[in-house]
Amino acid sequence: MSRLLLLLCFFPLIAFSQTPAKRMLEHADIAKWKSIESSKISGDGRWVGYVVKPLEGDGELRLYDGQSDKTLSVPRAENLNFSQDSRYLAFTIKPFRDSTMNMRRRKVKRDDLPKDTLGVYDLRTMKLNKYAGVKSYQMPGKWSGWLAYLREPAKALPKDTSKFVWKKENEENGSRLVLLELGANQERLIGYVKSYQLARDKARIAWYTTGGDPEQKAGVYVFDGETRQTKHVLAQKGNVKQLTFDRPGTQLAFVADLDTTKARVRPFGVYHWQSTADKARLVVGKGASFLPKDWLPSDNGNLSFAKDGSKLYFGIAPPPILMDTMLLEEEIVNLEVWSTSDERIYPMQKVQLEQDRRRSYTCVLHVADGKLVQLGSLDVPEIRLSNEGNGTQVLGVSNKPYRVQMTWDAEPVNDVYLIDVQSGKKEKIATAAHGNPNLSPMGKYIYWYSLTDSAWMAWNIAKKSLVKLSNNDKVKFYDELADSPENPNSYGFAGWSSEDDYFMAYDRYDIWMLDPTAQLKPTNLTNMRAEKTEARYVRTDPEERSIEEVKPLLLHYTNEVTKEEGYLWYDIHSGKKRPLQKGAYNFSSQVQKAKNADRWIFTRENFQTFPDIVYSADLQSVKTISQANPQQAEFFWGTSELTEWTAMDGQKLQGILIKPAGFDQKKKYPMITYFYERMTDQLHHHWTPGYNRSMLNFAQLASRGFLVFIPDIPYRIGYPGESAQNAIISGVTALVDKGFVDKDNLGVQGHSWGGYQIAYLVTKTNIFKCAESGAPVVNMVSAYGGIRWESGMSRMFQYEHTQSRIGGTLWEKPLRYMENSPIFFLDKVSTPLLIMANDKDGAVPWYQGIEFYMGLRRLGKPAWLLNYNEEGHGLVKLQNRKDFQLRMLQFFEHYLKGAPKPGWMEKGVAAIERGVK
Repeated sequence: MSRLLLLLCFFPLIAFSQTPAKRMLEHADIAKWKSIESSKISGDGRWVGYVVKPLEGDGELRLYDGQSDKTLSVPRAENLNFSQDSRYLAFTIKPFRDSTMNMRRRKVKRDDLPKDTLGVYDLRTMKLNKYAGVKSYQMPGKWSGWLAYLREPAKALPKDTSKFVWKKENEENGSRLVLLELGANQERLIGYVKSYQLARDKARIAWYTTGGDPEQKAGVYVFDGETRQTKHVLAQKGNVKQLTFDRPGTQLAFVADLDTTKARVRPFGVYHWQSTADKARLVVGKGASFLPKDWLPSDNGNLSFAKDGSKLYFGIAPPPILMDTMLLEEEIVNLEVWSTSDERIYPMQKVQLEQDRRRSYTCVLHVADGKLVQLGSLDVPEIRLSNEGNGTQVLGVSNKPYRVQMTWDAEPVNDVYLIDVQSGKKEKIATAAHGNPNLSPMGKYIYWYSLTDSAWMAWNIAKKSLVKLSNNDKVKFYDELADSPENPNSYGFAGWSSEDDYFMAYDRYDIWMLDPTAQLKPTNLTNMRAEKTEARYVRTDPEERSIEEVKPLLLHYTNEVTKEEGYLWYDIHSGKKRPLQKGAYNFSSQVQKAKNADRWIFTRENFQTFPDIVYSADLQSVKTISQANPQQAEFFWGTSELTEWTAMDGQKLQGILIKPAGFDQKKKYPMITYFYERMTDQLHHHWTPGYNRSMLNFAQLASRGFLVFIPDIPYRIGYPGESAQNAIISGVTALVDKGFVDKDNLGVQGHSWGGYQIAYLVTKTNIFKCAESGAPVVNMVSAYGGIRWESGMSRMFQYEHTQSRIGGTLWEKPLRYMENSPIFFLDKVSTPLLIMANDKDGAVPWYQGIEFYMGLRRLGKPAWLLNYNEEGHGLVKLQNRKDFQLRMLQFFEHYLKGAPKPGWMEKGVAAIERGVK
């Protein structure tokens, strides 16, 4: 009897202490997953702040203390910034999401919805202060002691027993600005402020108020946080924009319209103030002598000071084109005129219409003598500054002569100019340069990668000579795997060394030091080609302008064969490498270093490891500090590995094979193939569960017992469809031959370029039991002459030169367009298809999906088309992403796992039921 009682008592304890059984990842479970955003490390390296956001619901700010190894959290907080002295952390706290949504359901007015709160942590005392109803805030980057925030407009006017009449706070009148002295926790309130700005390097704060406060008249003010003195530098009301300090805050510029008339063309002027003056002065106004006829200072032109404060750059613009406001609606002719001689085709003009209206042309004010010089012009509209604005010349770039050919050739072509900032004189240094020119940090060279030469070029400004920096004799500085009918791109570059002495460029694997004077031969710094390992420079100082050769360089490296990654220190002078991290992970290419301490944060991930934040004092000993998704342990989770096979044409190819949890070589599993050009570099990517825009969730598929195959596809120009067939079908059959793939339950899914290839494949093979084809082009003949409506570009370039890889015009190669178009072979299709084609797709015309659907319907083939109204190329709205993920999962589980056919597949969804079923 006692033994029985003992057993009865014992077994419940065993059951209670057992680890809960793992389960499959369901559609609703995905909402639990969180992402990490806005990670920052304090200047002293002690603190790390980051935001953890779920797919649905309220996020939280987490603050890790590297000294105590503890983490605290602030619900619903985001937009974090540490103070320069690492003593304070500021952030905004959002209202409860559920409460706000419930109020919106009750039709509560927008002004009555809850507003953000500013939170400020004192990191010495760990005291949190909150300030309600905050619209925005600014934390200084290079100085400490103050913070400024602008309140939301208050509903009630201030209580005042005097006879003073207060204005209502609103967008037009402004609201209260608060200058918060952090150490003393004291506030200075300024009424009716519309804009404000903090200086970068010193405690200076500027603002514009519309007036109405008995202590603040209308105008622009500058507050000195060191002396606590305020200057009223503009004593007028108007439309003031772009408050801009120089770095130390000793100069301020802004544009303002002080005109009180109702003139339709607003006469903005550029104002300039110096700390030695009491008032700002108008330096450029309407009718200034240097302006072209009828041109005006632009309120859209970017204001900026040179680093040394010697120059102020601003914009001017021609007079706007105005509509005749006296015309009635029925008198206005709504007509578009498309001319073949237009520089840009009309759809591109429409897309860029607001940009054109706001376009301005750069000018410079020389502060010392007041000299004004126009730099940009209608013919040379783009200006790039030299040496942070200190240079005596600027770079001018113009694609104007080549805009017509951009209709069918998207390769950048520019004329390149040097422009003198004293005289505005232009010197043309290159005609039709196929690349994007830039100035070296010190302004000694103009450099670009010449696509037609497949080489890096540098123009020596002092010697007025052009040097070809790379010749591709020993190694290729262009993409060795390029397989499109266009000039191959470069591998990029690390940067310039100090004083513009050397240019550091990448080849496929290594970093090369190139001499812009051409006196020294190119030097291979890293020598990792033999190991098939790619080395890339990691910039840890966001303000770095050039690479200091005297310091070790932090490099990120990737082995091309194993896909393992890591970090290492590299010494330029000795050539020695000191490994820091290595493993079967993707390590983040960006590493954050504390400003004033050897403390670092980065991420590492693989299929099973979420990219949590890693904290380190030496980049060797590390600690994972974030733990964003501990719930992953509750679910079955798969693995990923490389797989290799021989394609039909004899090429050795690679792909990723994702296996389900508890994979058993002796069992047979359904398999879904997904692809998009080459993806094996993502072997160690963590496919975080999410409601994706256009693709299935690989982690969920593996959790539910699917294999996922992701093959690399090399292309043969002129035969994109056949190339896909060559790689994909050979890879699928190679896996089937291994015995663990259920050959009777194979699916395929892809989007855009992948969607096209799926449409092609199902006309050539019946190996797949079902397929999803998202945003496919099925008729290259009709698509060739179409428009990419999001950009306004013609679609011609992508067939002639880029991804679609036909390699010629429709008139040159008509048969290739037809052979690669699935629409002409739909009678060969036997695979059930799910198609997504959205009516606001700006990349692929959605009528391509309609052509696909209508052809299959006419032929009596099973197919379903999903059109998410008002959505573009990929889904953006969360509710639509959730819906699409669920319907795709239902579709594949029905065909590949025998799940019941859902109602929308069985009976469809009638227009009268839209939005309900």
